[in-house]
Amino acid sequence: MFNKKIKVGVAFGGGGTRGFCHLGAIKAFEQFGINFDFVAGTSAGSLAGAFYSAGYSYHEMYDIIKNIKEKDIRKNLIPFTPSKIDGVGEIITSNLGDINIEDLKKPFAAVAVDIKSTKEICFAKGNLAKAVMGSCAVPGVFQPVVYDDMILCDGGLQNTIPADIPKYFGCDYVISVDVNKSRTYGTDSTKFIDVVLCSIRILMRSNALRGYVNSDLVITPETKRFKSTKTDGMDDMIEEGYKATIDAMPQIMEIFGRRKKVKTERNKDITFIE
Repeated sequence: MFNKKIKVGVAFGGGGTRGFCHLGAIKAFEQFGINFDFVAGTSAGSLAGAFYSAGYSYHEMYDIIKNIKEKDIRKNLIPFTPSKIDGVGEIITSNLGDINIEDLKKPFAAVAVDIKSTKEICFAKGNLAKAVMGSCAVPGVFQPVVYDDMILCDGGLQNTIPADIPKYFGCDYVISVDVNKSRTYGTDSTKFIDVVLCSIRILMRSNALRGYVNSDLVITPETKRFKSTKTDGMDDMIEEGYKATIDAMPQIMEIFGRRKKVKTERNKDITFIE
C-alpha cells in the first residue's frame, strides 16, 4: 500500500576517546555503500557525526584526527580543574567553518543536557560548534558551554546512545554504534578525576538501556582495553569499530532491504531545537 522509501538513521554514542571506533564504523559503511537518512550523536559521537553529516569520508576524517593530541582537546591539564572545551570547537571551525547544523549535507542532531533546566537538548539547528562542544562537555573534565540561555553539559548524562532521536525525525529504523559497552567498570583510585569519571559511568549505565531499546541494531566494538581519556591506541580502536561493523553487515543490509511504515511520537521530556 505505502511503497515508500525506508528511512534509516544512525546514532553514534558517547565514550570519550573510544569514539575513534566510530571512524572504523564509518569506514565499513562507506565500503558497503551504506547511506543513512539521519545522523544523531552524543558527546564523542556528536563530533564524529558532525563530520560524517558534512560529507567527510573516512580518509578525510582520519587525516584530521591522526595528528590530534590530548592537549589539543583538553588544554588545561592542571589537576582538579576542568578544562575549557574550545579545542573541540576549533577542530570543527578550522575544518568545516563556523557553520550551522542546517548547513550540513545530511540531517544531523547533537544531544546535550542543559543543567539550568535539567532537560535533554536535541540540537537540529543552530551553531554546529557550540552544539557539539556542549554535547562533549563531560562534567569535571570540561567546563560547561554557555549557549543562548542554556548551560550545556555532556549529553550522555541523559542519552548516551541517542537512538530515539532519528525516529523522532521520521526514520523507520535506527542502527546505533555503542563504543562504550564496558562503561560499567569501576575504579580503585581516589583521585578526583577518576572518581568523577566513574560516577558518570554509573549514571550512564542506566540511560544506555534507553539507547538499546530504541535501536533496531547495536554495533558494539570491543573497547575495554582502551582508556576513554587517552588517545593511545587510536588505530586499534578504529580497527575494532571496523571489524564490529563488518560483522554486523548482514543485519545492516537486511534492515536496508525492509519496507515498513511506523508512526512515532515525540518525547515531551526532550527540548527540540530545530
